[in-house]
Amino acid sequence: MAHTKEHAYELIDRLPPTQLSAVVGLLEAMLDPVSLAIAQAPIDEEDLSVEGKKALGEAQEWSKHNRGIPHEQVLEELGLTKEEINDSRHPK
Repeated sequence: MAHTKEHAYELIDRLPPTQLSAVVGLLEAMLDPVSLAIAQAPIDEEDLSVEGKKALGEAQEWSKHNRGIPHEQVLEELGLTKEEINDSRHPK
């Protein structure tokens, strides 16, 4: 366990600031009780609707031929910043 933590600290120290904030957000989400409960919730076995299956198929096909969209680009297109997202998680 101690070696794993030391390794994690070494990796964190090597991250550029933009990636560091993403890791912090991930760690906060992992430690948040609500996020943890959602992550551990059983998988919903409900069948997809015809529209849902079509949309899923289209998304999977798109992913085969296109690169993913970086989180920062999505936020920019929505007119949001990482700080606004973080602030919404931790209201003052």
